[in-house]
Amino acid sequence: MSVHIADAVSAYNNAAKATAPGMEAPGGVGSTFAELLRETAASAIETGLQADKISAAAIEGKAGVAEVVTAVANAELTLQTVVALRDRVVQAYQEILRMPI
Repeated sequence: MSVHIADAVSAYNNAAKATAPGMEAPGGVGSTFAELLRETAASAIETGLQADKISAAAIEGKAGVAEVVTAVANAELTLQTVVALRDRVVQAYQEILRMPI
């Protein structure tokens, strides 16, 4: 039985592409941590802008108090999440700096 190099390479590539069930990337193929952070930051900024818009509409009399309270609460929760994430990243960075070489 003869084995050709091309067949071996092809089999290896097919085995590398196969993943076990549940082992797929959660964000889909090609998503990276940097992309996840970029999308999350954009979403946080959009939430703050939406709260500003609703607050301005309330000043003009075009939005109710409940809408303003909901939008501001969402913006506050988003800000708290971003600050907590920042704190964790800084903490991880400091731990990396303390590691011996």
